[in-house]
Amino acid sequence: MTRWPNHTEAWRQWRDALSGERMHHGWLLAGKEGLGKRDFAIAAARELVAEPGVPLPAGDHPDIIVLTYGPKDDKGEKAQAEGKPFELARSIRIKQIRAMQKRLITRPTLGSRRAIIIDPADDLEKSAANALLKSLEEPPVGTFFLLVTHRPARLLPTIRSRCRTLRFPVLSDTQLGGLLSDARLPPDPGAIAAAEGSFGAALRFAEQDLAPVARAITALISGEENGLARRGELARLIGPRADRERVQAVLDLAQALVARTARASNDPHHRARLIETHVALVTLAAQAPTANFDPGMLPFEIGSLLVAAAPASEPAHG
Repeated sequence: MTRWPNHTEAWRQWRDALSGERMHHGWLLAGKEGLGKRDFAIAAARELVAEPGVPLPAGDHPDIIVLTYGPKDDKGEKAQAEGKPFELARSIRIKQIRAMQKRLITRPTLGSRRAIIIDPADDLEKSAANALLKSLEEPPVGTFFLLVTHRPARLLPTIRSRCRTLRFPVLSDTQLGGLLSDARLPPDPGAIAAAEGSFGAALRFAEQDLAPVARAITALISGEENGLARRGELARLIGPRADRERVQAVLDLAQALVARTARASNDPHHRARLIETHVALVTLAAQAPTANFDPGMLPFEIGSLLVAAAPASEPAHG
């Protein structure tokens, strides 16, 4: 498992609570995506359910339940049961919460505690979030919830109010470089700069070979000549039938580069355009997994938003 240098304070708070007289039953693990929150949740849950005299399984623990994206449909569920590849759903559904709640009726298998990890809680369906709220309001004795969240504001306020928050800071450039080296990947300065503190983003940059994409995005938002041609080049680099992971990686990269350019800009008008583009990219990133976008047109949509971020031409006088 990755050794995360940004988890020190979260571990201090968690272990202080664990050694106290009354452990809070709900926890939000909050921070930018790609900061190791799931790794923390698994390790923290193992500490939580460990008891003297009770052997701790080396692999999956029966008293640690992890809810994440399941099969997309009945066909996917059948494929999962048969050990075959299947397409993932784009949300965590109410039937997953209902199945978890049925398990809460029984006692933990090995000890007196049980941990429920939901990753990412941001993508709970509305009905699933409402169902989860009931368990958070009246948790069974010995049951603890760890909700991994990249965007806490997307959670129901009533869920947030029933949880204690652990915040995970972004990584420094030096820390990112060390983690990339540990993963036997070159600490590419471009990947580190574009990642803005997220190891997950830096990994995607390296694995998806996004350096050419980053150069194309930078050219678009800086207003270089031939914006339409640059947009076509970006679409070619993304690919006409790019999979969900690549499109999401490009959207994350575009948001990071636009935000960084906005912070560095001394032109208030250009900064305003960049901010508007960033908002539009965030909206597109939220819609893309569930909306019925033409995969071939989505790269052009990204390019169009970036063209709109370029500095406005000087007005003609006469």
